[in-house]
Amino acid sequence: MPSLRVLGHAFRAWRRNRTWAKHEPETPYLADLLSGSPVCLHVGASDGRHSYVMTQVAPKARIYAFEPSAFAFQVLKTCVAWHRIGKQVTPVHAAVADKPGELLLVTPKKSSGRMGRAYAYVAEAKPEGAARPDLDDTGMDVQPTPVVVLDAFCAEHGVGRVDFIRMDIEGAELRALMGAVGILDRDRPHVLLEIHPAMLAERFGASGEAVLDIFRDRGYRMFALNGDRLEERTTLVEGLPWKDYFFIHPSKSARLPDGVFKARMAA
Repeated sequence: MPSLRVLGHAFRAWRRNRTWAKHEPETPYLADLLSGSPVCLHVGASDGRHSYVMTQVAPKARIYAFEPSAFAFQVLKTCVAWHRIGKQVTPVHAAVADKPGELLLVTPKKSSGRMGRAYAYVAEAKPEGAARPDLDDTGMDVQPTPVVVLDAFCAEHGVGRVDFIRMDIEGAELRALMGAVGILDRDRPHVLLEIHPAMLAERFGASGEAVLDIFRDRGYRMFALNGDRLEERTTLVEGLPWKDYFFIHPSKSARLPDGVFKARMAA
């Protein structure tokens, strides 16, 4: 039986999903990416809100939702059960990186005293000083979490095609993508990726440019929201601690649903 705290968080997420409240601004664009029976990887699933949206815009979608936090994983499973989407969504309690094993999940404690679960990230060891370079935190919680590699996970579970990847993992994006190059090369999936330049540099010894090179080297085109307008970009938006970017491969443009991405890719 889930704890009262899990049930409280799950209820808030369930209610927001039912009323389409407080979704991220990129969420409506999933309908312009997904149709038919797509196979989706939701990496950093949290309470599963993007997984839920995927099931609504593509009712035959098959989704694997990866979440490293033990608490958030319980929330995710509860939301999946309440929405009755368990036949479509498979929750996986794991972080994603470029090699399997175990890492630490670092969750900052906000100045309000609450845990900043949305800002949690994986690390080899507990950081000294502040939990993150881009937050004013008052401490941190550290817990171990299992780690999987997407290429190996898909091979082991018979996932022979991936159509879409949603990834929001607080700076670990390069490591996760390095473990998914087989999927990128084989399937050219659409990707919605939150990129964290400061976290990449300060906690992972990487960069936003290195993340972009993964897609540039494979011929992807990149899009981002500028206000309420979707624009094509070749560089990251400067001055932001994080931002979501869409990556679409030209070889998949003809199979896109009618919508803004299909129109932009044809231009």
